[in-house]
Amino acid sequence: MVNYWTSKVLPKIKKVFDNGGKKAAAAEACKSFDESKEDISKEFEEKKADLQPKVVELYEASAIEIKTLVKKPTEPGLKKKSTVVVKFIEELEKIEFPGSKPVCEAATKYGASLISGPIIFIFEKVTTLLPAEDPPAPAELEPAAAHVECVPKETTPEAATEESPAPAEEPPAAPEPAKPTEPADPEPPAKA
Repeated sequence: MVNYWTSKVLPKIKKVFDNGGKKAAAAEACKSFDESKEDISKEFEEKKADLQPKVVELYEASAIEIKTLVKKPTEPGLKKKSTVVVKFIEELEKIEFPGSKPVCEAATKYGASLISGPIIFIFEKVTTLLPAEDPPAPAELEPAAAHVECVPKETTPEAATEESPAPAEEPPAAPEPAKPTEPADPEPPAKA
């Protein structure tokens, strides 16, 4: 009986709980990617002009989740959104983005969280091809905020009274929490 246990059952249990093999293989894939970073960077610089329109189109068609990860990649973010990350890398592979093929293969095999270094490297390269969208957005928000600040300064006391009813509209939102107490009333009749 002990012989059967050690030869048949124990190896199966070890397989289920053994992630060391997967982690070691992912580490090996990361190491080989790190060794080829220079070649990938050279190829990227050569194809930069051809890749930019394709990457911008792909990026614009992507979900908001992947857009934020591409702009600011983090290991926890890659772990949480690994399926979206793998799909995006597959799309990069289709447009023949340098370095995306080995990263896609490794991400599919081992998971995005185990090869976060190469994925972050690819996302950094993708970011260099994207147009600078962030600076105009705050510039657009600042004039709007300045406009909001200027309006109250220029308003008369009558306009100030017009603005005060708007906060009065917010208190009706307070009775909504009172509604959850109503379901508590049906409970006592159910007990009776």
